[in-house]
Amino acid sequence: MATVKTAGPVASSHTASLADPQEITVRGIILGVLITLVFTAAQVYLGLKVGLTFATSIPAAVISMALLSAFKSATIQENNIVQTIASAAGTLASVIFVLPGLLMIGWWAHVPFWPTFGCCAIGGVLGVMYTMPLRRALVSQSDLPYPEGVAAAEVLKVGMASRSGAAEGKAGLWAVIWGSLASALFALFAAAKLMAAEVSIYFRTGAGATGIGASSSLALIGAGHLMGITVGIAMLAGLLIAWGILVPWVSAGIPVADTVSAADQALGVWSRQVRMMGAGVIGAAAIITLASLAKPVIGGLRSAMAAARHSTSLDGALPRSERDLPIFLVGLVTLISMVPAGWLLSEFLQGGPLATLSVPLVAVGVGYILIAGMFAAAVCGYMAGLIGSSNSPVSGIAILTILGASLSVGMVGRHLIGPDVAQALVAFALFVTTVVLAVAVIGNDNLQDLKTGQLVDATPWKQQVGLIIGVFAGSAVVPPVLELLNRANGFAGAPNIGAISATPLAAPQATLISTLAKGVIGGDLPWYLLGYGAAIGIALVLFDYLLKKFSAGKYSLPPLGVGLAIYLPSAVTLPVVVGAVGGYLFERAVSSHSWGEAAKRMGVLVMSGFIVGESLFNVGLAALIVSSGKGEPLAIANGMSEHQGMLVALLLGAALVGGLYRWSATSARRVEL
Repeated sequence: MATVKTAGPVASSHTASLADPQEITVRGIILGVLITLVFTAAQVYLGLKVGLTFATSIPAAVISMALLSAFKSATIQENNIVQTIASAAGTLASVIFVLPGLLMIGWWAHVPFWPTFGCCAIGGVLGVMYTMPLRRALVSQSDLPYPEGVAAAEVLKVGMASRSGAAEGKAGLWAVIWGSLASALFALFAAAKLMAAEVSIYFRTGAGATGIGASSSLALIGAGHLMGITVGIAMLAGLLIAWGILVPWVSAGIPVADTVSAADQALGVWSRQVRMMGAGVIGAAAIITLASLAKPVIGGLRSAMAAARHSTSLDGALPRSERDLPIFLVGLVTLISMVPAGWLLSEFLQGGPLATLSVPLVAVGVGYILIAGMFAAAVCGYMAGLIGSSNSPVSGIAILTILGASLSVGMVGRHLIGPDVAQALVAFALFVTTVVLAVAVIGNDNLQDLKTGQLVDATPWKQQVGLIIGVFAGSAVVPPVLELLNRANGFAGAPNIGAISATPLAAPQATLISTLAKGVIGGDLPWYLLGYGAAIGIALVLFDYLLKKFSAGKYSLPPLGVGLAIYLPSAVTLPVVVGAVGGYLFERAVSSHSWGEAAKRMGVLVMSGFIVGESLFNVGLAALIVSSGKGEPLAIANGMSEHQGMLVALLLGAALVGGLYRWSATSARRVEL
């Protein structure tokens, strides 16, 4: 996420001079919930297509300021509550990194509403509860940078501070709208077959083969811009390692028939072997990262507990800006949450081959949620402060969580045999992991939001309540959207019973998580491939350490970014790299102008619109597929060749991206002058 420079002091009518400013309001809750519903639907699609999600705080803040500016009584704290509620969409949707695994292994044919809602809601509430005691240690009394939290606060300050700020807020809303319309139009051209959905080239390299592909997706361009040039370069390095070294090298050692195309040979080797090496890179990098954070996290927890002993109730003597939910209420909610969690796990097992083991399995599951969730929330919360929510290695947390859950439930059911038992154990491990992942990502988000609140003089306990509202709103959207996409497209590797389209969604993260669970419980995990990847990951961690040391922290090559690029399809990764480089060039071009910072913020909003517009279009397309029963209801017959389709995609994409970058600069200049 792009950072934003400090905007200066905020007008007194909207700052700490207000002893009790207007924060939680009916209109703010309604607006926050509506934004959450829209953004969650978009995030679910994006995550299932490419395995990435984006932070929603800044676009939500801009939309809130633009709409609430019609009310003279609106305050910066009220706008902050709106973005706090809506920020749940950017994080809670990460549960789809695990949930489709239940469809892939054949445990579910359809996505049930209440179990899915329950695991998201319970995990989200626990994420807030677990990280609330950490606020003083990791936010108020910490020097952690919280890049996205600070950026969101500065956007709120700019929007509320002056007339030009209000004008920028309205221009920012139009930036989101124009970006959304442009990406929806681009996606429409692809759905109508008026351009190629993917640009690719594959070729022989002696006895082996390799190539590269790129999806025609403005959403991925936008994701790259938001991730930034550092992550973009890391993903470029991953592309070079995967498709420049590993794929041609491994494929050269595997004989294939002359009739096998270069594309099939390269993609086959990548999907069966190189991709698993990428998982090893991600796992090794995540474990080393978490190990390096052990000392500060433990210290932070100790400080938090010490601070919690001095907390008072909501009506106590603490200043308003230091009042959290009472610690006894946090403990009570945590314990009460274990009851529906246990009921959900018990119901999940009923009628299956593990019904006789439901008591010990539920006990293990609840204990794992309680302990592993607390650890995951603390670690993710710290990393949110260190590197931001979008860059937090959630994939690594998910990998470690599924490995732990698989080993735990596997020990309970190890005396039972049969494929049905193995499938049930994998399914139970995936379900438990979903809850823990929800805990982790909401804990990540909670501390980021609390940093924003600290900078705009918000009341912590009101933000915590706002985030819980966002959790329930997002939890209500995930199941129906997930089921809609299951019925329309299905997911790669799943039976896809009743899916209409012949093009399933890749769901790359869920594929990885379910593969690991099946491998651990079934005992057939290709550890040697993971080992090769882990060795590459360790080398990358060492290289990143030396790069940071000798450049005095100026340069970095995040190993997790490299691992993701090895694991994800090149068709996903290459547009992200292009977006990161394009964003860097745009920000460098405008940085020398007085309106440069405003232009950068405008660019971030356009790119957020790219993600929202394309994702919502495809959710709508899924609804059309289901209602019409046609896999390609918008396709238009034409005589366009594959090369012509690729050319149209490149030219139209370049025109839209370049035109909206130019519009961002022009709008920022008008607002500032």
